[in-house]
Amino acid sequence: MFELVEITFLIGAFVTLFVVIDPIGTAPLFVALTQGMTPEKRRSIGLRACVIAAILLALFGLAGEEFLRFIGISMPAFQIAGGILLFLTALDMLFDRRSQRRKDHTDEGTTAPADDPSVFPLAMPLIAGPGAMATMVLLINEVGRSPQGLALVTAVMLGVIALVFLAFLSAGLIERLLRRTGTMVMTRLFGLLLAALSVQFVLNGASAIGILPQGAAQL
Repeated sequence: MFELVEITFLIGAFVTLFVVIDPIGTAPLFVALTQGMTPEKRRSIGLRACVIAAILLALFGLAGEEFLRFIGISMPAFQIAGGILLFLTALDMLFDRRSQRRKDHTDEGTTAPADDPSVFPLAMPLIAGPGAMATMVLLINEVGRSPQGLALVTAVMLGVIALVFLAFLSAGLIERLLRRTGTMVMTRLFGLLLAALSVQFVLNGASAIGILPQGAAQL
């Protein structure tokens, strides 16, 4: 039976990871990134993205801080790099480059491995982004890196990832409701939001290393 402090910690950990990963917010992004795909391929991509993200978060929570320190990479640098990569994806969404690439490969009768968004940008950095990775490190450090603490934080993280997958499963319904015109509008809208989110990652990293004054990256 959990002690009260453990229950309180679990609730706090769940809320923190839920807000950082944002399962509800990822569903429209998933629709935009998998536009035109069959339901079977969407489920496959969604499941693969969630599994990869769960593995990345578990590994990063366990040894991420030590690994980054070992190879000389700071968490702010990790945030800035993730922001730049996410910005490139946002540009693809804003200018509909992904749809054009998919059309080109369809005309050629080939499938583009790079057009599978399960690893990037879904698994990382949209699900297992710098914020989620940093949150895993902080939560595990809070419980003292004990085996029980590791198990509790990992279980909470898996619960949030499961909610992400459920949100992905609703993507087809969202697309049918929006139809093609609505999907195109939403793709560009969320491309703009992704661009803003990527810039926020960069600002947070720059603020953390002192390039910007502390708090300058916040509203």
